[in-house]
Amino acid sequence: MNCKNCNTEINSNYCPGCGQPAKLKRIDGHYIVHEIEHVLHFERGILYTIRELLTHPGQNVRNYISDNRSRLVKPIIFIIVTSLIYTIVSHFFHIENSYIQYNEITKTTVSVVFKWIQDHYGYSNIIMGVFIAGWLKVFFRKYDYNFFEILILLCFVIGMSMLIYTLFAIFQGVTGFRLMQIGGMISIVYNTWAIGQFFDKKKVGSYIKALASYLLGMITFMLTGVFMGIAIDTLMR
Repeated sequence: MNCKNCNTEINSNYCPGCGQPAKLKRIDGHYIVHEIEHVLHFERGILYTIRELLTHPGQNVRNYISDNRSRLVKPIIFIIVTSLIYTIVSHFFHIENSYIQYNEITKTTVSVVFKWIQDHYGYSNIIMGVFIAGWLKVFFRKYDYNFFEILILLCFVIGMSMLIYTLFAIFQGVTGFRLMQIGGMISIVYNTWAIGQFFDKKKVGSYIKALASYLLGMITFMLTGVFMGIAIDTLMR
């Protein structure tokens, strides 16, 4: 019998070429439960990832980059899933509507760009991460991390920020108190701590440069959106 995935000849329960089972089990209730347990597993999976990023973010991301990539959730998946969770919660409680209003008067291309950012946090956060990574590369140029490794760090860190926002969005939705500004400040503190710890947790300068990089990256990202919208409006006149 040959493997249906890579066509390698199989003489055991698993393909020697790609590891695919020789015979796939039928999808049933047990399969669904097993998949949920796999995702929520505390030794590897999203809950394990959240726990490790809350306690030792720098150490765990360094370990993911250089040693072990099997325990933490894939960074791109993590940031998209956490951003999706925030989007669902914020829409359910109408959080964004109380802070950002779009109407017919302000429907310029700039407002369209920022509306897209608001509606697609997963992709927007990855794009913003590119800008922050650029500044981190400038401030931490003495460290032997390439641009893409820094981007992986930011996928984890910004993903955790989205969970912080989600928590405060739930509190605000339930209590009615405007708490998102507090969530934003806590998010910035977490990002500064996590990024600084990743590079050198013993140096105060690491945290200062981490904060500067994060804020400059956010500002650059927002200004790029503004300039892009203005440029499109100008060309279309």
